[in-house]
Amino acid sequence: MRRKDREMPADFARMVLDKSLWVTLAMLDPDGHPYAVPVSIVREGDNIYFHAAKAGRKTRCLKNRPRVCLVAVGDARPVARHFTMEFSSAVVHGTAQEVVETEEKIHALRLLCLRYAGENMSNFEEAVERSLSRTAIWKISIDELSGKRKKYDADGTELTFAAGWPEQDAAGQKN
Repeated sequence: MRRKDREMPADFARMVLDKSLWVTLAMLDPDGHPYAVPVSIVREGDNIYFHAAKAGRKTRCLKNRPRVCLVAVGDARPVARHFTMEFSSAVVHGTAQEVVETEEKIHALRLLCLRYAGENMSNFEEAVERSLSRTAIWKISIDELSGKRKKYDADGTELTFAAGWPEQDAAGQKN
């Protein structure tokens, strides 16, 4: 990372991933062409789950070249005063593998549904019974994780990481 003053700890990057409603999944297709697509994720430890169709370009890419990159961006807002943007971001490099074991597929789907449709969990079993056979679940094992932030305090001074995150940033401001 070029701007080390904006680098944040791994826990910060995990928080960005956990808050992001979707991330961009970047991969290479079988011919080596780049392909990126938004996906909805859930993280459990050092694994990230998402669902997909059993066929299609994304599936072909993942099966042929399982090394991937995920990018999550949050808390983005323009800062006109400085001609820039505030943001928080996380970048994951990892290896994707299709989850084929039924118990793990259902576990991952439950995590995803709790995150995105928690108020509808009373219908979870019926939905799984109806769609499990046609739904692919992918798990990305995190190999590398980095976080970055650009943020200003009320006086317009850029904040940098300091010991004490997440309670306080470098200027002693509460996050």
